Amino acid sequence: MQTRRFYTLSGSCPDQVGIISRISGFIAQHNGWILESSYHADDGNDDHGSRYFMRMQVKADSLPFHLAEFRERFAPLAAELSMEWKISDSAVKRRVVLMVSKQEHCLYDLLARWQSKELDIEIPCVISNHDTFKAFVEWHGIPFHHVPISADNKIGAHAEICRIYDEVRGDTMVLARYMQILPPEMCARYPGQMINIHHSFLPSFVGARPYHQAFQRGVKLIGATCHYVTRELDQGPIIEQDVIRIDHSDSVEDMVRYGKDIEKAVLARGLRYHLEDRVLLHANKTVIFR
Repeated sequence: MQTRRFYTLSGSCPDQVGIISRISGFIAQHNGWILESSYHADDGNDDHGSRYFMRMQVKADSLPFHLAEFRERFAPLAAELSMEWKISDSAVKRRVVLMVSKQEHCLYDLLARWQSKELDIEIPCVISNHDTFKAFVEWHGIPFHHVPISADNKIGAHAEICRIYDEVRGDTMVLARYMQILPPEMCARYPGQMINIHHSFLPSFVGARPYHQAFQRGVKLIGATCHYVTRELDQGPIIEQDVIRIDHSDSVEDMVRYGKDIEKAVLARGLRYHLEDRVLLHANKTVIFR
């Protein structure tokens, strides 16, 4: 990872000849120093034509202007290429709001990575539908918001979550084993900002006690999936996945423990890819520049 300040330019556009030349030429025209670059051409399918994906890191102090002027100068070229794009500054920390219910493993792991600076982010608050981890979160010096959810107050509770997220100027919302279904309106309000983690037994073992169901069926692989939250439950674009192998000697308790370990690792990696703008989205598909 770069330690000096840099801008990350990422985006996608319909594929054509000369995309790299025009974008790198624009940066070179202003004496920009490209530190890292990645590209991918997707052949598309019957519904979507061939598309080009790109990510560049540019040394910030090599350019004669700041981000606002970069956006203004680059916009005409992006329009000519029909490019969906964004640019971010490594000096500006992302503001990540964590959401949790009663399972602690992902929350503990993310707070440890934050405290050790492995995740160089700001955590303006933690939101939970239970008060189980209030003391633990506040011990870290992070505000804790208890927003109970029941069948009678879901609309008001979700509105309160949105209010808190907006008030703290959140950039990303991480469902760190937050065991509530978010309404379609909330998913539409924050597209590409909400990240979830779950075991990868879906759709075979749905509902309660998925590990017990998997144990009864003799499953030999345990996995986890990190994905964006969309209107379709657990069907959002996938950011990261991983699996580990088990065998007949592993108990249900072993499987649950292994599952927690892999959920922590996959969520942390997926969040890092998101924060570093290594995830490019188009038509519910992800391109990941690792």
